[in-house]
Amino acid sequence: MSTINETLIRDVVNEVLSRLTGGGSGPARRSGGGNGHVRAGNDGLFQDVDTAVAAAKAAQERLAEGGLKARAEVIQIIRDLCHQHAEEWGRIELEETKIGRLDHKIEKVHSAAQVPGLEMMTTEAVSGDHGLTVTEHAPYGVLGVITPVTHSVPTIACNAIMMIAAGNTLVINPHPSGARCAAVAVQRWTRAIREKTGLDDLLCLIEKPTLETADQIFKHRDIRMLVVTGGPGVANAAMASNKKAIVAGPGNPPVVVDDTANIEKAAEGILLGAAYDNNLLCIGEKEVFVVASVADKLLEAFGRHGGYRLNREQIETFTRLALHKDEKSGHWLPDKKFIGKDPQVLADAIGVKLPQGVICLYGEVDVHSPWLPCEQMMPFLPVMRCRCINEAIDMAVKFEHGFGHTALIWSQTVDHMTQMGKAVNTTLFIKNGACRAGLGSGGEGFGSFSIATPTGEGVTSPLTFTRVRRCEFSDWRLTDGAGSSRWKGRIHRKARILERDALAGGRANQSAVPRPRVGAR
Repeated sequence: MSTINETLIRDVVNEVLSRLTGGGSGPARRSGGGNGHVRAGNDGLFQDVDTAVAAAKAAQERLAEGGLKARAEVIQIIRDLCHQHAEEWGRIELEETKIGRLDHKIEKVHSAAQVPGLEMMTTEAVSGDHGLTVTEHAPYGVLGVITPVTHSVPTIACNAIMMIAAGNTLVINPHPSGARCAAVAVQRWTRAIREKTGLDDLLCLIEKPTLETADQIFKHRDIRMLVVTGGPGVANAAMASNKKAIVAGPGNPPVVVDDTANIEKAAEGILLGAAYDNNLLCIGEKEVFVVASVADKLLEAFGRHGGYRLNREQIETFTRLALHKDEKSGHWLPDKKFIGKDPQVLADAIGVKLPQGVICLYGEVDVHSPWLPCEQMMPFLPVMRCRCINEAIDMAVKFEHGFGHTALIWSQTVDHMTQMGKAVNTTLFIKNGACRAGLGSGGEGFGSFSIATPTGEGVTSPLTFTRVRRCEFSDWRLTDGAGSSRWKGRIHRKARILERDALAGGRANQSAVPRPRVGAR
């Protein structure tokens, strides 16, 4: 017996126990709405939505039985594996998606492991003479999750920690171009969670995602909430569904630099933000509006902090190569072959050899430039000089498009900060910092990979994925207290009037029953 693999024995026992309780990944499990037996997932990977949802639904019930202790164990497993495999998963994601930078891919996996979990699952209580009211945050059940190609593994890790902390399970439809790296991470998490807790199918990933599988998730009767991180198309589709949706949509973050800004700090911060993961972040700096009196100083300072300035002719050439206007919408869109690519790839397209250390290209444009309205997602930063702070803020509002996502300002004048903050009304508004400061990196507060701007939840947390439930332990005695006595007296008086009218055969009928007034005691 000593030669038998103990891990194998444990896996077999867990599998048998799981099947006996109606779960696990064995072939005997049934779909919640299917016809007979179905093929189960392979360590969290599924071929069809119905099977995945049925597995996630059963898993959510088992997670509830395990209580907070089970949630805490699962979350710690996800965190630990993110830290242990950050380099491996970052490499796999870069190899598959071919966008971004390896060092930033790795860093994002580490960052995703640090988002809040159970520590945010608080309960509020109010007690008094008439009882106790407890407000708690309950799970929705099974959540349908759509993740982007730009941050495939980090978004799933972030969502999993927060959603499982809230007591939910996930059915995930990853972006097709980031499905392989997502599958690797989900399989690794699923195996570790099963081995250490006996729980299975907390994360159910569609192995070959399509628009059709996303639509099935949007419409599935057993999915209680949609959580979508992506572009305008999928965001609009989620909001058009009949389900509650948490939607992290597009952004085009503008930066304003006024004549009181610390120019060196502004140049460094703006470039670091725009260059991060080759400008794939939806919160990343996409265009700059600088007051004319300090514009030349800012443009020169960019060159000292890793920027390479393109002249007007080079910008025009690159614009023709990198941007195109969509015939249907009329919007300017980036060419996919440049999205998330290194600066040298962009420079090669126009025959420019960059010196060592360049992290971002930049150049001056005018108000008619297609770079200003376009969320380009590549390391090129357009800069427009403005007559005054008012024009700079007006331009920022115009080209943010009302997304309400992210905006930034570099200034030492509080009035200018206040003016812009009110004008743009964005979910993230960062003053004198790079974009990531808005999510706790270089600033305060917690981070997240889903910034729900169209639906208004803002920076998502575990509480975002909960239902608020009030539990009342009441001392139900109408005679207690002056207020209750008055209420009891009013009831008795109204009852006597109704009784009198009924005996007289007068106006007593259904319409005579008093209707409660909003706010009435």
